[in-house]
Amino acid sequence: MLVHIVLFNLTPGMSDEQVAAFEKDLNSLATIEVAKACYVGTVSDTAKRPVVQTDWDYMLTVVLENVADHDLYQQHPTHQAFIANQKQFFGQVRVFDAD
Repeated sequence: MLVHIVLFNLTPGMSDEQVAAFEKDLNSLATIEVAKACYVGTVSDTAKRPVVQTDWDYMLTVVLENVADHDLYQQHPTHQAFIANQKQFFGQVRVFDAD
C-alpha cells in the first residue's frame, strides 16, 4: 500500500467561486480507478498544540496499491486536468508519499 498526501496552500485573494472550483476539481481525483480511497479535507478545529501543523488550506490523501498505481494516478487524464485547471491557485504544494 502507498499513501499519497498533498498539502495545498491556495493563492491569497481567491474568490469563493474559485475556491469552490478548486475543491470540486480536487474531489474529482477520487474517480481515478487506481485510487483505493481518496479523502479531501481542510484544517480541523482540534486543540492547537506545537506539533500540529495548520499552515495549509486543503489536504488530499489518496491510498494506492503500489508505486505502479501511483505512477498511473499521476499520469491519469483527471489528475492532469486538475493540475492544468488549478495550478494557478497553488500558492504552495507539499507532497508526502509513504509505503
